[in-house]
Amino acid sequence: MTTELRTLRPEQWDHWYGRLERAFGAVVESPEERGLYEELTETERSLALWDGDECVGTAGAFSFRMTVPGGALVPTAGVTMVSVQSTHRRRGLLRQMMRRQLTDVRERNEPLAVLTASEPAIYGRFGYGAATEAISVTVDTTRVTLATPEIKEPGTLPDGHGADGGRPAHHVDEVRMRLVTPEEGLEACERVYARLVPRRPGMLARQPGWEREPILDPESERHGAGVLLCVLAEVDGEPRGYARYAIKSDWGPGGADGTVLVRDVEALDPVVYAALWRYLAGIDLTTKVFVRNLPADDPVLHLVSDIRRCQVGVRESMFVRTVDVGAALAARTYATPVDVVLDVTDPFCPWNEGRWRLSGDGKGAVCERTSDPAELTLSARDLGSVYLGGYALTALAAAGRVREVRQGALREASVAFGSDVKPWLPHGF
Repeated sequence: MTTELRTLRPEQWDHWYGRLERAFGAVVESPEERGLYEELTETERSLALWDGDECVGTAGAFSFRMTVPGGALVPTAGVTMVSVQSTHRRRGLLRQMMRRQLTDVRERNEPLAVLTASEPAIYGRFGYGAATEAISVTVDTTRVTLATPEIKEPGTLPDGHGADGGRPAHHVDEVRMRLVTPEEGLEACERVYARLVPRRPGMLARQPGWEREPILDPESERHGAGVLLCVLAEVDGEPRGYARYAIKSDWGPGGADGTVLVRDVEALDPVVYAALWRYLAGIDLTTKVFVRNLPADDPVLHLVSDIRRCQVGVRESMFVRTVDVGAALAARTYATPVDVVLDVTDPFCPWNEGRWRLSGDGKGAVCERTSDPAELTLSARDLGSVYLGGYALTALAAAGRVREVRQGALREASVAFGSDVKPWLPHGF
């Protein structure tokens, strides 16, 4: 077998994407989805592995900017569309594509690469570590009520979940709900989303074209639900939040038994967020609200009257890879002052191998090569897992994946790497 790895040419996209669909079970996407992803594909960052005239392997990357602890937006490669045809498995082709891709990411001065994995066990060998979690929640609205935040006048509300803000307090009853089409509400939703991006690690700034991804609504993907709807939550005429959802109607022996399927729900303050959930829970002819992707610390967990009456599922979501250890660790801030020497093992990206001195605090950090003795040893995969603050170094050490060399270094670094809000990926790619 002779294969050749080449950069994708635009005219090859249809064949290339068709082979990706085949590798994922021959599920052909709708024309709307295909058209959008053809526009979003960065062909100069996409790889095609050819066996003669047949494409047998695919890999791509998007040029993202991702929020890291401290609020900075860091250039990040969003690894995507990775596949190898079943006829060519176990031949080292995926490793070949991953090596070429990470070398390219480094040359583009992107210190981070991220991905979502159909099979999580695959990517640890390439230095990717699970870094964020997402929860799914089903609320039985016949048995569970939602609390209303008590805000006393005069005062100000936090401008975002947990962020200090600066607007007059208001009551949940002052929040006006306005139904619009997803297209009509797109600009207002994007303004809200943009204000939330810097406040939670893992969120992605919208690149051109990506604003259309959350409102894709092909009929073939509805699975019995109605069309996608959008509600804007406004205070004094200003959009302060939104929810996009569909209703799946059903009838049981006791009457209406529909489900509100929430695609996304966002707000700039706790009162508006609670108002949105109260709205969703009160939609006629429904008995349940289901949302698939929320942060692990989402406020709804504390708004419901009885968490045991809710079904909550947890899964890993985004995997992070430090492509340039020094630049990545210097790009974020730290919860407490830290000065530690990390000994990083990274056979797949050997330019990261060795000892790095990280010195930082809540204002900034530097991370440089050092000959000083190691104080913590860990792999590139484990560094990726703790980078956004979603997992603790102490937890990985308890699993034998991080080793403390200097007594006290583990706890100091673990606290410093933490984040006061859980990192979260708001949408797939």
